[in-house]
Amino acid sequence: MTETAASPSPVDRDTWLRDREALRAREKAHTREGDAISAARRRLPMTEVDAGALLVGPDGPVPLLDVFDGRDQLIAYKHMWHAGQPVEGQCEGCTASIWSVQDAAYLHHRGVTFAVFCEGPWDEVAPFVEFMGYRVPWYSMQGVTDEAVGGGLSDDRGLISCYLRVDDRVFLTNETTHRGVEAIMAQAQLLDLTAYGRQEEWEDSPAGWPQHPTATWWKDRGRPVPQWSRPEAAPYDPHAAHGHHH
Repeated sequence: MTETAASPSPVDRDTWLRDREALRAREKAHTREGDAISAARRRLPMTEVDAGALLVGPDGPVPLLDVFDGRDQLIAYKHMWHAGQPVEGQCEGCTASIWSVQDAAYLHHRGVTFAVFCEGPWDEVAPFVEFMGYRVPWYSMQGVTDEAVGGGLSDDRGLISCYLRVDDRVFLTNETTHRGVEAIMAQAQLLDLTAYGRQEEWEDSPAGWPQHPTATWWKDRGRPVPQWSRPEAAPYDPHAAHGHHH
């Protein structure tokens, strides 16, 4: 924050508590509506998918059924891939989406496996996973013909698919994309709690608030932000980083 940056109006604590409490009523209504939507989501029907669809992981081809790792449910994040691009040329938005899910222990406790399905070839994906240090399982879905496994609601990647295993059969129960993916973007949710929010142009903020072009809180000079903290990161090449995001 610079000396010239705008900031909220300073008030005494009693005034602050009154205004904060007024907003809390709206937050509670928002939460209750979210609970009602979740209840409706749990009542959606499901559609069968190919349990034998072969994905490729570190140990070679794996049928979808085995990706459940013995659990009853699976959440798969469908990750974009830009073939032939170096690490700095991969999707900043997808990186931001899954970065907060480095440990799925709480999901496992409820019988849910979390995995990333990437549309790139495994020989390109594997070095990227190692470079980024991801601890959740990744698989290539290249060549999968079942659209409900290797695709999604649209031609876009960057989406979440939820599956249920019933004996040896697998069903798609829910799918979300675009803003729906923010369900796993913990750092976006935290930015929303701050005075300046995500600091992007699309947000309704007071005059003078710091704002930047949309979809830039997750990238820095065209590269996913977490890559800059990695000492082995390749030098930034503006010709390699195309700035594409979902």
